[in-house]
Amino acid sequence: MLPLDDPRWKDLQHAYGEAADIPALLHLLAQSSGPKADYQEEPWFGLWSRLCHQGDVYTASYAAVPHIVRIAADAKGPIDTSFFLLPTSIEIARKTGRGPRVPHAYDEAYHRAVGLLPENAFLHRHQAWDRSMLLSIAAAQAVAKGHVDLAESLLDMADEHE
Repeated sequence: MLPLDDPRWKDLQHAYGEAADIPALLHLLAQSSGPKADYQEEPWFGLWSRLCHQGDVYTASYAAVPHIVRIAADAKGPIDTSFFLLPTSIEIARKTGRGPRVPHAYDEAYHRAVGLLPENAFLHRHQAWDRSMLLSIAAAQAVAKGHVDLAESLLDMADEHE
């Protein structure tokens, strides 16, 4: 996993260019992992707009996913649905050709993190899940097991009910 203080973040790209700003957003996420009232609240708005912009993903997207998954695993109490939605959406985009290949240096950490999404659901199983959280978790489990088409269908169901 690329450390948040590593200068190589500036060599990665997101939707608006150089990804040197991603570590600050991930630090903020670690401090505020609870559910957000509005999709425009930070840090999720900044992460979504930079890492999965209109369904496209970038090299920084792959480097950020292990941090997002780790923060969700470490969180105490309820977490935001984006902890499942964003990594799932990034993996769907990767598998459907909407982004570059995962850089070799981040490949192992990225794929391990995607595989840990079901474990994060298990860690938060005692919390109340609304329909959106349930569909997000189901999609994350599907994508972690390689069922991208099913994950997309589940996310479409979530969008229909918002």
